[in-house]
Amino acid sequence: MATVRALATMAVFLLAVLSTSHIASSLRPGLGVCHASGYLPGKSGNCEKSNDPDCCEDGKRYLQYHCSPPVTAATKAVLTLNSFEKAKDGGGPSECDNSYHSDKELVVALSTGWFKNMARCGHHIKITANGRSVHAKVVDECDSVYGCDDDHNFEPPCDNNIVDASPAVWDALGLDQNIGMEGITWSED
Repeated sequence: MATVRALATMAVFLLAVLSTSHIASSLRPGLGVCHASGYLPGKSGNCEKSNDPDCCEDGKRYLQYHCSPPVTAATKAVLTLNSFEKAKDGGGPSECDNSYHSDKELVVALSTGWFKNMARCGHHIKITANGRSVHAKVVDECDSVYGCDDDHNFEPPCDNNIVDASPAVWDALGLDQNIGMEGITWSED
């Protein structure tokens, strides 16, 4: 009985040490921890569905992020499909230049944390997937804080790890646009 009690005490102690270590490491800045900063209440509306977007639902709560994971030499992300043309699923004009862009241009929008308040506007990033790479220009923000309104095509806020790319980027990478989401890596040029 003493052995069982000793093992149970040791297990509780080990669990406490591991929990404290995990909590401490999650609070250290610069280690890639990015937690949701709140919730946006959903509101449905006229959601243009050319690239099969997720459309907001009334009353549903959507996560908001002011941050993104740290950028590295091979930052893991999710590539999504977006049209940057007028009256398509991208919503309004691109934030960087207040213009629309052809689906034949190699352009992307980055999640809010990566967009860095327009600091990456006009910069090119290298996107790698499917054994191929392509360089694309950052022209817009994939808003991780706001959404469910006309400016955002009544779509919810983006996740914090999104590279939202034009059909030309998908074609250059040899990816199937019907899938609409693909694991990639990206880096700054």
